[in-house]
Amino acid sequence: MKIREVVSKADRQEFLSLPLKLYKDFPQWIRPLDKDIESVFDPEKNKSFRTGECIRWILQNDKGETIGRVAAFYDKKISMKGNDQPTGGLGLFECINDQAAAFLLFDQCKQWLQSKGMEAMDGPVNFGSREKWWGLLVEGFDREPNYQCNYNPPYYKDFFEAFGFQAYFYQLTFGRRVDGPLDERMYKKALLVADNPDYKFDYLRKRDWHTLADKIKEVYNKAWANRGEMPELNSQQAQLVVKQMKPILDEKLIWFGYYKNEPIAFLLALPEVNQIFKHVNGKLDLLGKIKFLWYSWRMSDRKAFGILFGVVPEHQGKGVDGAIIEAFRVLMQEKYKRYSEFEMNWIGDFNIKMIRVCEQINPAIVKRHATYRKLFDESKPFKRYPIKL
Repeated sequence: MKIREVVSKADRQEFLSLPLKLYKDFPQWIRPLDKDIESVFDPEKNKSFRTGECIRWILQNDKGETIGRVAAFYDKKISMKGNDQPTGGLGLFECINDQAAAFLLFDQCKQWLQSKGMEAMDGPVNFGSREKWWGLLVEGFDREPNYQCNYNPPYYKDFFEAFGFQAYFYQLTFGRRVDGPLDERMYKKALLVADNPDYKFDYLRKRDWHTLADKIKEVYNKAWANRGEMPELNSQQAQLVVKQMKPILDEKLIWFGYYKNEPIAFLLALPEVNQIFKHVNGKLDLLGKIKFLWYSWRMSDRKAFGILFGVVPEHQGKGVDGAIIEAFRVLMQEKYKRYSEFEMNWIGDFNIKMIRVCEQINPAIVKRHATYRKLFDESKPFKRYPIKL
């Protein structure tokens, strides 16, 4: 077996096409868009290159057939954030069912990261934001992946754990049918603010989307950034988030809670576009775009998924979370019966408060992804990501 760095156009094509062979017997797998994978490695599109480096390889057998791939990366800006040691990452890992092949790829990442001063690596993760290509699927193989979420064969788990990776945290995906009741606790919460005229809960009409970025920034920064949990979202970043979402936005999935007309909570969801992208076979060329428009027009995406939910601290514990969810439920179940399924991605098992909120809408855990960490010096104590109460 031989590892080769991806440098040529032919190498890039091998990197992209390997999963087609690996997943031919996995009907739930949806091929990612080639352009989304390639954007990870494009310094003009991936801002992580400003403070980090990324490299990728393919693994070939003695016949010259590609049997594995992986990328390794580090970002100096975040390598020490919350870590006891500088930590890099590996991602976009794919491999035939051969532990020796997998270990060659893992070792290649380890050696490269050590040469860059890293003392640990997380995987499989993304060179960039957490909401993309993050975590190894360990439960929920019977369900299709959501857009830019990892799907992989069950045997990958054995590879990671045999190599010495340990679970740093798990990411839960909650899911349920849109119809059906909420937990009684959620209704009781909603009643706490039902008769207070200072509170209002409504979806953002398309005519008001020019205010969306500012509203997201205001609630996001008050709910998380000002408490040090996340970096603050600036106006430019908020505008970029909205720009990226805008082609698929559905106004009835964009909800805000207001107190005296000031935004104090949001519940943002999107149509699950992988339900459309599964028809384009990874190619958003002219034919792919025509297919995308056709299946969008037919409203074939019957699943919605939540991307952001939060309440600013001064209005937490007052029933606001229950009120905005109840308002959303009434519209989805009684008036706007566009979606049949709803999923909530990327709920860290360390985020106890958010898990409790999710449990009150009566979902099941339908997928579980593991973010693994490998300490290069195994004599050092391994620490899991801290629980947040």
